[in-house]
Amino acid sequence: MTGEKKTSGRGQRDLRVRVKTAKGRKLSSTLWLERQLNDPYVLRAKKEGYRGRAAFKIIELDDKYGFLKPGARVVDLGCAPGGWCQVAVVRVNALGQNPKKPVGTVLGVDLQEVEPIAGAELHQLDFLSEDADEKVKGWLGGRADVVLSDMAAAASGHKATDHLRIVALVEAALAFAFDVLEEGGTFVAKVLAGGAENTMQAELKRNFRKVANVKPPSSRSDSSEKFVVAMGFRGRGQVEDEAED
Repeated sequence: MTGEKKTSGRGQRDLRVRVKTAKGRKLSSTLWLERQLNDPYVLRAKKEGYRGRAAFKIIELDDKYGFLKPGARVVDLGCAPGGWCQVAVVRVNALGQNPKKPVGTVLGVDLQEVEPIAGAELHQLDFLSEDADEKVKGWLGGRADVVLSDMAAAASGHKATDHLRIVALVEAALAFAFDVLEEGGTFVAKVLAGGAENTMQAELKRNFRKVANVKPPSSRSDSSEKFVVAMGFRGRGQVEDEAED
C-alpha cells in the first residue's frame, strides 16, 4: 500500500490520505482503503483499543437507551471481531466505576473463532443450530437480559438478494432472542435503511413495550444500515399466544 498527503493550491496542507492505485487492486478496494485511513472512528478505535469502529455504534446506542446495565447478562450474536463485547464487558460490570455494583455476564457467539476478550465468554457456535438457545442459556445460567446483533449477510452484489438475506438474518436473530430473553429484556440489531420490515416491525411492537429505529452518529452517512432497539420484552407467553393464533 502506498499513500500520500496532498497540498492544496493555496499552500495549505491537505491532511487527507490519498491511496494510489496498485496493480491488481480494484478501484472499489482502493476507495474503501482510502476511506478507512481517513475515518475518524477507525482512528479512535485504534487509539482506544477497540477491535473496530463498530464499537462506537453500541456505545452511542447504549448512551441513548441505557440497556447495558451493571449486572446484565448479554448475548452478542455474530460477535467477531469483538468490539461490541469489549464495550459490554465494561458497562455491565461497571469496570472502573463502582466496585459494589453487580457483576454482569457477556457471552459472544460466532461461526468463527474469536480472539479472547478479558471479561467475556466466547463460543464458536452457529446460533441457527437446533440446540443453540439451550446451549446459550446453559452457559449463562439462565436467560439473557440483552441480545445484540451487528450481523450482516455477505454481499452478493445483487441488491434484491442482499435485501432478502439481511431481512432473513435479522428475523433469525429475533426468533433466537424470543427463545433466550428474560421478560423485560432488550433486543438490539442491525436492520435496513427503512428500519425493520413492516411485518417484523409489527412483531417487535407486539412483543416489546418500546421499539425505536435509529442511525447512530458513527454509522457512515453513505451506509444503508440502521439499528432497531426493542426494550421491555413481554415474555415467552406473548410469543406462544401469537403462534397459536
